[in-house]
Amino acid sequence: MKITVEEDKCCAGGQCVLAAPEVFDQRDEDGIVVVLDDTPGPAQYDAVREAAQICPAACIHVHED
Repeated sequence: MKITVEEDKCCAGGQCVLAAPEVFDQRDEDGIVVVLDDTPGPAQYDAVREAAQICPAACIHVHED
């Protein structure tokens, strides 16, 4: 799994951080998504998929291997 984000589309909703806090964070200055691990392990796959699905801006893209 590989994760990419479109930072310019991010609305700083923070849902990704709630769904997968080991993979996503937010910048302090504006709340824009930060990917902590763009190639997470299998234990994080479900949480990452959920984060992408619930993202209000649809800016998280999950590329399956």
